[in-house]
This record gives sequence, structure tokens and C-alpha cells, in this order.
Amino acid sequence: MKTYLVGGSVRDEILGLPVTDHDHVVVGSSPDEMIRLGYRPVGKDFPVFLHPQSQEQYALARTERKVSRGYKGFEVYASPEVTLQEDLARRDLTINSLAKDQDGTIIDPFGGLSDLEAGLLRHISPAFAEDPVRVLRTARFAARFGFRIAPETLALMSEMVHNGEVDALVPERVWQEFARGLMEQRPSRMFYALRECSALVRIMPEVDALFGVPQPAQHHPEIDTGVHVMIVIDHAASRNYSLPVRFASLTHDLGKGTTPPEEWPRHIGHEARSVKLVKNLCERIRVPNEARDLALLVARYHGDVHRAAELRPVTIANMLQVVDAYRKPERFEEFLQACSCDFHGRPGYVEKPYPQAERLRDAFDAARSVDAGAIATELTKTISDPTRLPGAINSRVSEARIAEIKTRLA
Repeated sequence: MKTYLVGGSVRDEILGLPVTDHDHVVVGSSPDEMIRLGYRPVGKDFPVFLHPQSQEQYALARTERKVSRGYKGFEVYASPEVTLQEDLARRDLTINSLAKDQDGTIIDPFGGLSDLEAGLLRHISPAFAEDPVRVLRTARFAARFGFRIAPETLALMSEMVHNGEVDALVPERVWQEFARGLMEQRPSRMFYALRECSALVRIMPEVDALFGVPQPAQHHPEIDTGVHVMIVIDHAASRNYSLPVRFASLTHDLGKGTTPPEEWPRHIGHEARSVKLVKNLCERIRVPNEARDLALLVARYHGDVHRAAELRPVTIANMLQVVDAYRKPERFEEFLQACSCDFHGRPGYVEKPYPQAERLRDAFDAARSVDAGAIATELTKTISDPTRLPGAINSRVSEARIAEIKTRLA
């Protein structure tokens, strides 16, 4: 029985990156032996165990055979006879096929070290094409490391798109990979890589449709809507914003992809169209509620936020109510962050001030200074009809908030 560190932990250690999780492969053992040694079994699809002290994962060396479409369509074979090289050969990319033995010696049967040095994402074998998730993972690694994809790997990814293998991706896994890609340092690289192999139009057609769609040059020096959105999500990443903010930044302009060409470069009413497209996208790939709800608000109201200096106090008060700022002030801040990313996501705009966000923060501070409880107490003394009371309280609180906003922003 021999154990080896494998995969991402070895790769990241070589790159000098922080290593948080260690994965181990065990060669020459069996499930019964692992249990006798105190390891706790946790794997459902193949034999994986937790170390009795460290709780790190130890998986028995295994091979895989494709038996049906999709990333779950594999038959797993684990046995004491499976070698380390056979286990490493089933992995996706050479940079993920590195292992380290207990003496610290790096084992590199597929040229992963040279590909790390060259900044290259290259598949190990034609078996790469058996798992559609690998298209998403490779694009995500491009976003994470800034590596280029080897031409032969990109060709294989394109083939997986054209033969329909990526259509077997399940929604939950699509969201998982996109979410991880959005949290990388340069998420745009993931989307550009997926476009390059024609996968984006199959997986997220709403975003792919934005490329080649022009915008008014006086507001958007980058012109192309798709390019704009890529700059926006990279700006959100540069500010280390949350996943909901990054997803909202990605989807805020989806409606521009459905503007009739004869109306270009204007996009009148794109906010309402964006809302519908965001709803459909979130339902299709099972986006969590937190990210979905923020994306819908940003899609609908980002144009109003950009015009904050022109909005009447009553309009601002209504917006605060609709976005549920009083109950969810943290989400309101994320809402403003996503809108600011839209503003800054243009060449030459990164360092420009965005006073609209501060104006709305000031308005919110003024509005929530109103003591709704005191108003309710006062009206309870003067209104005897209980059916009229809720409406009267809401009306009086709204009037007071509008008045405070007007005074603050005067």
C-alpha cells in the first residue's frame, strides 16, 4: 500500500499558490483494508475514505470506462492492481496529473511540469472528450491561471460541442462551474474560451448573443456589448465583490442581445427584456435565489441608478421599497456595487467617480431615519377603524421618507 498526493494540491504548490485541500491516491489497497486501518468510507460512486486523524480524502486508485452520455456516465474500476499512472491517466489536463510521493518526489508521467512552465492547458488523452464537464473546467482554469488552451485541446472541446456531448451537462453542474469561474481573478477568460470552442452559445446563449451587438459610442467606447459585459465582470472581480454581484454584472444587459438590428445602437426597453431573460436563465441552470434576486433587480433598475441625479425623491423612495432596501440593506449595497461595475466596465472609466451610488446611499440613510414605529403609535391613537390603520401607516411612513430624502438631497 502506497499513498501519493495528487492533482490540484501538487499543481498549486509548484505554482506557489495557497493549498487548502489535499487529495491522496492509495495504490495497492482495498476497501476492506482501508476500513481496518481506521479510514472512514464516504464515496458513493467510487471508493473514497477520510483519514482517521487529518480527515483528508484518500481515494483508491481507479480507472474509468465510458458507458453512457454525460459526466456521470462512467463505470469505475478500483482494485489493488490499478497503478498510479493508470489513475493519473484518467484525469483531464496534464497540469492536474501530477503526483508527489511520501519522499517529496514529483511524478509526472504526462508532461504536466513543462505545461505548467509554458502556461498551457493540454488534455492527457482522447478520453478527455468523454466528460462534458471538462469543457467548462478547462475554460475555468483559463480564467484562474491565465493559461492558454493548447490548439489540439481546443479542437477536441469544439468537437465535443458539435457532437452534442455538452448538451448532456446537468444544470446544477453548469451553475457550479460558472460560479467558480466567476470567482476567479479574470472571469472573462472563461467566457472567451467557451466562445472560442462554440460552447457558450449552447450553454449560455443569452450571453453569447451579446457579442457583436453595438452600443452608442458616446456612452460605450468599447461599442460591443459582449466586450462591455466581459470588462464589467472583470471589474467586479478586481474589487473582490461577491458571487451575486458578479452574476448580476454578467446578466445586467442580456436584453440588448434581443434588440432588433434595425434599432441599433440604441436599446430602448432592454431592461424589461433583460429581466425576462435573467428569469429564464436562472431557472434553466438552477441559479440560487440570492444570486437570482440580485440579478433581476440590477437588470431592471441599473439604468435608473445611472440617472440618480435626475430622479425625483418619490421615484427614489419607490426604488428603495421595490429593492427591499429596508429589510435587506446588505443586498442594497450589492445592488449599488453591481450598478457601479456596469458604469466602470468601460475603457477609461475605471478611475472615474460614480456619484450616483453615493447619492442613493445618502437617500437611503435619510429614508431609514424615519421612525416607522413612532408613526404607527401616533396613528393608532387617532384612527379607530383597524381596517384603515395599515394603509394609513404605510402612507404616512412613505410621505415621511420622501420628505427626508428631499431634504437630504436638496
